Amino acid sequence: MSLVSQIIINADDELRYPTIGELQSIQDYLITGSNRIRIATIIRDKEKEIIQKASKQIFQLHPEYIAPGGNAAGSRKRSLCLRDYGWYLRLITYGVLAGDKDSIETIGIIGVREMYNSLGVPIIGMLDAIQCLKEASLEMLGQDDIKIISPYFDYIIRGMS
Repeated sequence: MSLVSQIIINADDELRYPTIGELQSIQDYLITGSNRIRIATIIRDKEKEIIQKASKQIFQLHPEYIAPGGNAAGSRKRSLCLRDYGWYLRLITYGVLAGDKDSIETIGIIGVREMYNSLGVPIIGMLDAIQCLKEASLEMLGQDDIKIISPYFDYIIRGMS
């Protein structure tokens, strides 16, 4: 749900007008609208490059994952990992566009830790992978963009911890 929708729903649930602070939040969100669209476009257009950089970095941090018997050993397992990386990048862009972390929580965080545990995927590796995706993504963006996108990566990392 977008920031604007959430504020309206909350105000309506409480039978009130949006507060000054809520209206300021909407104004701040709208001011950054074109930046949010540009960020989402850059992430979309640079997805393969971001994933390539992040995967190189994660497998340098955890070479045991691509060693025989590792969670990402072989091309099939590795491609599944990289598919997940793309999925997380999409979640990030949803949050950036909505200006809200609810979509990330609803679509991607609820139950993810349990899923990875049941699959035998080390959570520390996923946390490191999201951090690598963050770093690779930030290389593609300007300083103002980093302020907008970083909290969404951090939210996923905290949600998996």
